[in-house]
Amino acid sequence: MQLELSEEDQAFRQEMRDFFTTQVSEEIRTAVTEGRELTKDQLVESMRTLNEAGLAVPHWPEEYGGRGWSDLKRHLWFEEMQRAGVPTPLAFNASMIGPVLAQFGSEEQKLEFLPKTANLDIWWAQGFSEPDAGSDLASVRTTAVLDGDDWVVNGQKTWTTLGQHADWIFTLVRTDPEVKKQAGISLLLIDMATPGVEVRPIELIDGGHEVNEVWFEDVRVPGDHLVGELNSGWTIAKFLLGNERVGVAPVGATKRSLAYAKELAADLIADDPLLRARVAELENELLALELTALRVAAHSAGGEPHPASSVLKLKGSVLQQAVSELVVDLAGPGSLASGAGDDSDLDGWARRATPTYLNLRKASIYGGSNEVQRQIISRTILGL
Repeated sequence: MQLELSEEDQAFRQEMRDFFTTQVSEEIRTAVTEGRELTKDQLVESMRTLNEAGLAVPHWPEEYGGRGWSDLKRHLWFEEMQRAGVPTPLAFNASMIGPVLAQFGSEEQKLEFLPKTANLDIWWAQGFSEPDAGSDLASVRTTAVLDGDDWVVNGQKTWTTLGQHADWIFTLVRTDPEVKKQAGISLLLIDMATPGVEVRPIELIDGGHEVNEVWFEDVRVPGDHLVGELNSGWTIAKFLLGNERVGVAPVGATKRSLAYAKELAADLIADDPLLRARVAELENELLALELTALRVAAHSAGGEPHPASSVLKLKGSVLQQAVSELVVDLAGPGSLASGAGDDSDLDGWARRATPTYLNLRKASIYGGSNEVQRQIISRTILGL
């Protein structure tokens, strides 16, 4: 097995490393490294810096801003971005609706939305989950009924991540209640400023405001904002979710977090052999995962993720959570002061340890739950 990068790929990795560590705002990268919450303006600034250099959507078709890179180059781009503390391009734009519009959108939709989506001139939200249709997307009940040239939308979406910032939302709606449930769904693009759209915040266990409910009451949507064919939403949703799961193992970000924890608590770790062993074990597991990620990237073909990508998602989320748990233990009693402000005597990293730990519990669920990944591994890799 050849695991060493070629000279060309090593040069590419260095090019990415140089760009990310010199061209993206140091203030933003420091905030990411320290685990501080970024503002909308900071996220927009970062993505526009990447887009100006052609590094925001390299996986899109080349006619819409893609770079035609190999899967390995895309992997190196993603890893170096995370390692440098650069916010990854907004997933709703770069990994979800962008590729969908490039694949299924009309020419008018591509011209109207793709440049703005790549540059984050439009902030998209995902309108898939509903109170009774979280993982079972086929059970969506939000309806869209044709009235003249418009669709009239009524219903509710939930767990809409960062929906408070969104300008538009791509939404699964039921357009035919009389057929098999998977066959009666369509995808609509809805302007969040349309009368009848209401965003309601959901407070999370970490005290943050990251997700929302979105309500639609007699919302009129122009007919040409339907993506793809009528009732093709199920096919589009599967395409979109497949893109979401690619690159879901945050190896670079987790390595950065562990290195930062070692730096902050160097004396504590040096004095405790059990802590040193725990850190060494995490580093070894991250190294193994990094090598697996390289193997997956090198053996993916035709845009289809290697079956072992399920291992990456499963193990990547487990290690991400384990490092956050280590940080809580290093912070000790100070980790309980999650409500303290910047005027506290406690270090910021200690105050943010518990909220970060709690927030990352979600990693077991999004991007395909870990239980689903275990089923995929058992069937397609182990043949059980």
